[in-house]
Amino acid sequence: MVTKNPFERKMTSATKWQIGMTWFFRLCTYFILGCAAYIFLDIGIKGGREVFQLAPPFINVPFLTERPETLHVFDYEGQELKLGAADYQVFLEENDESRIQNEHTYVYCSGGIFPAIVGTVLLVTGSVVIALFLGVISAIFLSEYSKRGPFIQAIRLAIINLAGVPSIVFGIFGAAMFVNFLDWNISLMAGWFTLAFMVLPIVITASEESLRAVPHGFREGSLALGATQWQTIRTNVLPYALPGILTSSVLGITRVAGETAPIMFTAAYVVRDELPWEVAKLSDFFFQGVMALPYHIYVVAAKVPQNEYTSKVQYATCFVFLIIVFLIALTSIILRMKVREKIKW
Repeated sequence: MVTKNPFERKMTSATKWQIGMTWFFRLCTYFILGCAAYIFLDIGIKGGREVFQLAPPFINVPFLTERPETLHVFDYEGQELKLGAADYQVFLEENDESRIQNEHTYVYCSGGIFPAIVGTVLLVTGSVVIALFLGVISAIFLSEYSKRGPFIQAIRLAIINLAGVPSIVFGIFGAAMFVNFLDWNISLMAGWFTLAFMVLPIVITASEESLRAVPHGFREGSLALGATQWQTIRTNVLPYALPGILTSSVLGITRVAGETAPIMFTAAYVVRDELPWEVAKLSDFFFQGVMALPYHIYVVAAKVPQNEYTSKVQYATCFVFLIIVFLIALTSIILRMKVREKIKW
């Protein structure tokens, strides 16, 4: 005779509701993950076809090392030719132009994206460095030096609110403050500070939480041995908070890299043939505009007539953009892991 287990879970209405809600949240999570996976796979497959190739050197080197050009597609003596602007000019010098038939031009559909890659790396690196410097200083003041009061609470509330401000507002602020008022014009410097101010709330909040997570005993022991407050912060607090601070840099990178609106008003050009270091004076390096991958994607996707060639450029540029963001973020993560390994609590 089988006896009923007295500890068996009974299926009440509350239990059924709990199971149903569990599956609802689970399916919603799987749906979000599925959508994200589909997007990344779509970009990876279609963009990878343009960046990688089956023949040596297995990478589309011209796309990664050349400047963007206009694509000329035309028929010449029964053959369809596809030439970039530079090769097209050479072709005209060596052949009879009157034999060209059915010519079509497609802007930004030939050459490569090397200037945009350089500009993106410079914008992300410079803005994150500025944001970390200013953010850590602010976090040290709020965590270690400030006293609790309505003024400090108002500052913290303002920082939290700034984190939710749309990026277009920061772009307009950067254009008014750095481009016009400070007369920096469309330049790397204006883009750096605009993007840095945009991620500053994230960096300040994450850095302050990391500093507060360090046990107060570390501070009390250092002060009891005669160290000053700054010596205590520098030797007994900052090193242990550094992994969390580097985590904020990863968060900053992920937001800075994908922003189009701020750099569109402050730092980015649609096309710029000169690279930042190709200037007469070193000081001009910081006060010149650059191309950037987010803005280049926006222009190719929304500002030029769409065709089969622009679609290839869009996917390939997005693919390279994701790889660059991943590599920069991975560098920060590895640095954080190295620092964490050296610190023993």
